[in-house]
Amino acid sequence: MDKILITGASGFIGSYIVEEGLNRGMEIWAAMRKTSSKSFLADERIHFIQLDLSDQGKLEEQLREHQFDYVVHAAGVTKCLNVEDFHRVNTVGTQNLVRALLATQQSLRRFVYISSLSIYGAIREQQPYTEILESDTPRPNTAYGKSKLEAERFLDGLSAEGIDFPYVVLRPTGVYGPRERDYFMMAKSIKQHVDFAVGYRRQDITFVYVSDVVQAVYLAVDHGQKGRKYFLSDGEVYQSRAFSDYLKHELGDKWLLRIKAPIWVLRVVTFCGEYWGRLTKKVTALNNDKYHILRQRNWRCDITPAIKELGYHPEVKLEEGVRRAVKWYKENKWL
Repeated sequence: MDKILITGASGFIGSYIVEEGLNRGMEIWAAMRKTSSKSFLADERIHFIQLDLSDQGKLEEQLREHQFDYVVHAAGVTKCLNVEDFHRVNTVGTQNLVRALLATQQSLRRFVYISSLSIYGAIREQQPYTEILESDTPRPNTAYGKSKLEAERFLDGLSAEGIDFPYVVLRPTGVYGPRERDYFMMAKSIKQHVDFAVGYRRQDITFVYVSDVVQAVYLAVDHGQKGRKYFLSDGEVYQSRAFSDYLKHELGDKWLLRIKAPIWVLRVVTFCGEYWGRLTKKVTALNNDKYHILRQRNWRCDITPAIKELGYHPEVKLEEGVRRAVKWYKENKWL
């Protein structure tokens, strides 16, 4: 039985990766912190392991008695109180994990790293927008994107050290679906009859449903080419209003107040959100990083390599994905 380690297993994407691994008959080891919830990890077949990604030495001790065939590194942070935490968790945490895996001489067949389209920042912003390509030079404009790019560059640099490490990188665009909390904020807003958007210039947005990310993960586990990087989306491009329109339809609301504000209003809102988060010591989705993400106009990306090399075929388009997500939110009393 193949033995797979999944970091960030209690998280939104990680919990689905765990479920699919169980469906495939794999021996699942879910890495998580002591304080992490197991609410989506109730299957008795799951093995749990605590990993301290902040300390390579501790990681080596925690991993030494194990031999894994595969590792999916889905752990990371998308929002933080302190900007330095992005680097500490997303970059240094990845470095520590990989160094510990090497030090404990794991016979890995694949190491799949969940990165992000955000490593490219706001490029190809001149209309008509064109797809971001792997050959484009990344220019991340968020601390989150920079931390993910630094982790990718660390993986790329292993070969210069003479290390043959079997990594594959996935770069999903906006991931949504049941259990997800950031896009859920929009659902809550629509439920309250308010749709707030910013910017008057056309915005092309891309999405990927969580099950399609999981599909790509296991394709990469099975036959991803070492050192390759793949964009993930559902293959479609949407206008900024599409998501709220689908939410409105699924929630059955008859009226909706649509507010479209200039970019400077978003700057004020996220600045206040950042300040409030630091004041209350609570992480908020409306922060300085989110400002750059929301003002970006072009989120197109080329998924052709994932289709040709991995055999990736996104199955869930936005309308169906929103329907599934809203159904889950209602059934689980989130809405």
